[in-house]
Amino acid sequence: MRTCGFLCFLLALFCAVPTAHAEDGFVSIFDGKTLDGWDGNPAFWSVQDGAITGQTTPDNPTKGNTFLIWRKGTTKNFELKLEYKLIGGNSGIQYRSFEPDPEKMKWVVGGYQADFEAGKTYSGILYGERFRGILANRGQKTELVRENGKFKVNVVGSVGDSATIQSKINDEDWNQYTITANDFHFVHKINGVVTAECTDKDQKERRDSGLLALQLHAGPPMKVQFRNIQLKDLDAAQPASDDVSQNAADSENKKVVFLAGRPSHGYGSHEHYAGCLLLANSLKEAMPNYDVKVIREGWPSEGTEALEGADSVVVYCDGGGRHLLNPHIDEFDKLMKKGVGLVCIHYAVETPKGKTGDAFLDWMGGYFEAGWSVNPHWDGKFTTFPDHPISRGVEPFEINDEWYYHMRFRDDMEGVTPILSALPPADTLRRPDGPHSGNPAVRKAVANGEIQHVAWAAEREGDGRGFGFTGGHFHWNWGDENFRKVVHNAIVWTAHGEVPENGVSTPNPSRDQLEENQDEPKPGEKKK
Repeated sequence: MRTCGFLCFLLALFCAVPTAHAEDGFVSIFDGKTLDGWDGNPAFWSVQDGAITGQTTPDNPTKGNTFLIWRKGTTKNFELKLEYKLIGGNSGIQYRSFEPDPEKMKWVVGGYQADFEAGKTYSGILYGERFRGILANRGQKTELVRENGKFKVNVVGSVGDSATIQSKINDEDWNQYTITANDFHFVHKINGVVTAECTDKDQKERRDSGLLALQLHAGPPMKVQFRNIQLKDLDAAQPASDDVSQNAADSENKKVVFLAGRPSHGYGSHEHYAGCLLLANSLKEAMPNYDVKVIREGWPSEGTEALEGADSVVVYCDGGGRHLLNPHIDEFDKLMKKGVGLVCIHYAVETPKGKTGDAFLDWMGGYFEAGWSVNPHWDGKFTTFPDHPISRGVEPFEINDEWYYHMRFRDDMEGVTPILSALPPADTLRRPDGPHSGNPAVRKAVANGEIQHVAWAAEREGDGRGFGFTGGHFHWNWGDENFRKVVHNAIVWTAHGEVPENGVSTPNPSRDQLEENQDEPKPGEKKK
């Protein structure tokens, strides 16, 4: 950052081997366990708690900015996304960078840098480390030019108010940074919010490729961590023109089958059929070329024939030992092996440990495991979202539901992207330990302030996708635009459809519409 720079991260043309399932076109370039493929001073860099960690202390300072360099490729046209956490100081992600003198200055680079800091001014800017200084301040859209032989930064527009952008950044907690470099156009985002945009027209100095690196800044003691580092080569990801129209056609015609479980909890709760019908009808309205079908009260009588041709299956039912998929694991797995998507809503994320639990781990990356997970009612407050298609158009929201948490996920969250995450309040564990109410592991996690994931996306071998959503106890919550949009987006994504730029937008249902098709009558009314 500025003349000091900060943690840098160099991206690549794509010589990396994937170490985890990732979103389309992305490759994981950090294995979560070692610094394999990364080169930096071991006195400062290590892996802690599944994250690349750079740290200086009063007894172990760095004399100058030092970098952890990715050595498995170079970056050209790419999109990079990662999560970072910073305590003190400043850091950054270096891309299209160079080593000025590797013999005399080991682990030192210069070039474009996506800056961030513990302060309130520079996070998200584009900085030129050893390379022309500040190129775009936060909130700016700039063009870099050379006039009469002199370099100049022209501010040509705005991407937002700097203070407002700062309010979206978490202090001393995890944030997601996204960097896109396409030709000489650069865009930085933090937590999905554009922080700076720049077009480099300075033909003398601009760089079209180079190293990726992470920065540890000289100065006061600091600690920076990076995790979930994924890189997409935009040149490799660009389909031929004939393929573009075909891909568009594929995204327009999808089949989604909803499996609604039997009546369960009574009026207004676990309304499986009414919930499925509401989601199906509104999805059809927003995506008119989608073929949607709702099957009522469990597994279809005609078996998997009813699911033939489905691009995604949505399951909303009671779970545990009563889950409608439990007796059909083997036959349903054949669909999953074909790449059919799966969305499980609320209780449908729970299944017994063992064969069924292992299947759910494969199909959607995680599940509710009795004795490990818990099911309290609480106000989930969701303020930041990952840079993922399911997050498109979703605004911060807060809603009371039976948000299950402390899910059993794949080891190291392989191929899993958290979508909705929050820290549950301590009173969610006020009940004594039990199969669903508490256990030593979850109590320790909450006491340690570990963020819990209540909705997640996952990819699996065979190109299949899954999504788990623990909300949905209260039928009335489907009236909330953002609550509903997360699930609609997920259905489209699991079906390998194209999620609209602003998400799947549907009008909020009226109270009368929410009351339609429920299994149970209103209190005081007779069942029809």
